[in-house]
Amino acid sequence: MEKVFEIYIRTTPERLWEAITDPEIRAKYNFGAEVRSDWTPGSEWKMSSPRAAALLGEGQVLEAEPPRRLVHTMTALWGEDVKAEGPSRVTWEIEPIGDSCRLTVVHDQLRDGANDQLYGGWPMILSGLKTWLETGELLTTPGSLMYG
Repeated sequence: MEKVFEIYIRTTPERLWEAITDPEIRAKYNFGAEVRSDWTPGSEWKMSSPRAAALLGEGQVLEAEPPRRLVHTMTALWGEDVKAEGPSRVTWEIEPIGDSCRLTVVHDQLRDGANDQLYGGWPMILSGLKTWLETGELLTTPGSLMYG
């Protein structure tokens, strides 16, 4: 199964890349959770929060072409039900368009009928990313505040 999310953000590819890969910025729109890695192919990434008892997610970087493309595996660890789903793959594609960027996130290699917790948060995450980059403000959706 594959889920595709597309959003337009008034920013530069470099600033968008930084917002995706910098752990402190990422926590602002990613449910309060930091994602840490050196973002080079073959390296690991880990998602955590001081308010969570354990790691929330992990994976491996498959491709990194700053500031245009990032591909990594993802294993959700925030609950036994999502952990049982195993790894999936997330691709971030950044395309400059005028004074903005089109960000396409493809979450694939999901089993048919996969738990929607794996992909259901993307609209909130991407909306929070857009809001923060364009206004400097944080969204206060329930998901955005989960680990904040």
